[in-house]
Amino acid sequence: MEITNYIQRLGQQAKSAANAMLANSATERQTALNAIAAIIEQNADNIIAANRKDIENGQKNGMSEAFLDRLTLTPARIAGMVNGVRQVAAQDDPIGSISELKNNHNGFKIGKMRTPIGVIGIVYESRPNVTVDAAAICLKSGNACILRGGSEAFHSNRLLVQLMQTAVADSALDNHVVQFVETTDRAAVTAMLEAVGLIDVLIPRGGKGLVKLISDTAKIPVLKHLDGICHVYIDEFADDDIAVAVAFNAKTYRYGICGAMETLLIHTDKTETILPTLIQQFQQAGVELVADQVLAQRFNLGLADESDWQTEYEAAKLSIKTVASLDEAITHINHYGSHHTDAIISEHARHQQRF
Repeated sequence: MEITNYIQRLGQQAKSAANAMLANSATERQTALNAIAAIIEQNADNIIAANRKDIENGQKNGMSEAFLDRLTLTPARIAGMVNGVRQVAAQDDPIGSISELKNNHNGFKIGKMRTPIGVIGIVYESRPNVTVDAAAICLKSGNACILRGGSEAFHSNRLLVQLMQTAVADSALDNHVVQFVETTDRAAVTAMLEAVGLIDVLIPRGGKGLVKLISDTAKIPVLKHLDGICHVYIDEFADDDIAVAVAFNAKTYRYGICGAMETLLIHTDKTETILPTLIQQFQQAGVELVADQVLAQRFNLGLADESDWQTEYEAAKLSIKTVASLDEAITHINHYGSHHTDAIISEHARHQQRF
């Protein structure tokens, strides 16, 4: 009951702050966001120190390398967070913009106007940069947020929110527009899912188990996705140099993120011109490669089985498959993919549009 009351209090404060923010101008929200970027930039060393506690706890608990990678904050990643907030601040104000405006037969003008949702609850795992990204996007769009990060990133998340709240307190915005659930008790998530009338929509970001649990039990609207089984398709009309650069980056930029490539599809006409270079680069980077029977025999790779095409590795492993056409690539993605992030590399405009 105590945790339920706590979440109810956060929700009431956030709802009041969201309503108050309706009167704030775009300039006031932009000023608050720039203040958030500045205070995070100024406190990078303190953030890394807090993050180090989370990493040490994760190592003691036997977390995987991919998981620890998602958890880790470096000076470069903090700089990326700061830059991201400033980019969001500099974007055009979305509130009040109108699209699809048309005159109805009876003289009425009908269109779609962007308006704030209200209070957005976000439940996420491991990646502390989500704390800042989510808060920034919510504030830019005029929404208050309640953030519940994973216990593994508690020290990092708590400090980041404290810094953001300090920045907001010196602005024209209500200082409750960014809220943080300061408990690792999972009962807090249940209470958020039942906060009807206080949290307007909940967004889960994390593993399949977390997302399914929230989807199955929530009493409030949920905006979600599940797996990140992401594909890159190298078309027969792809530029070889671009294809190699994009495909290598799509896998090795970071293994543990949900947008990392897990399956590479390549047109049969491109296997001999592109794959030797790509395979060499992947193997030098320590990526385990499995492939369909044709490629496995041709390039002496491990043989992929059915489960590989439907696995989100989140690790240094990649499955590769040849296809004879664009349609075959699309069919494979629609059958095995999760429609999270898929890409085509092609110089052919009609193929791009069809994909």
